[in-house]
Amino acid sequence: QVQLVESGGGFVQAGGTGRLSCAASGQTFSMYAAGWFRRAPGKQREFVAGISRSGDITEYLTSVAGRFTISRDNAESRLYLQMRDMDPNDAAVYYCAIRLTYGRESVFRTGYDIYGQGTQVTVSS
Repeated sequence: QVQLVESGGGFVQAGGTGRLSCAASGQTFSMYAAGWFRRAPGKQREFVAGISRSGDITEYLTSVAGRFTISRDNAESRLYLQMRDMDPNDAAVYYCAIRLTYGRESVFRTGYDIYGQGTQVTVSS
């Protein structure tokens, strides 16, 4: 069973940058597609960004495209989310997630198997 632990959350000023990291342990990270999700107070959890097993394919929530970048280091079993031009609407608990996949490279917005415990990101205006 893979375990995921996020880090890097905290306070960010509007217009600033942030970087989240997710450490995976337990099984071969490269077997999994991965993604970042977030849940803001009073809202449902939403997909933010996804990445294929190799990292060659990525997808983004429309509102973060061009501002956020998802990446991964399979040798280190880590997933990252680089954020810039942040605004208060980005404030949420951010979760990393993985989904076991086979065959061709794909990115997924749903159907993830394992989530981390989350890390809080607060954006001050």
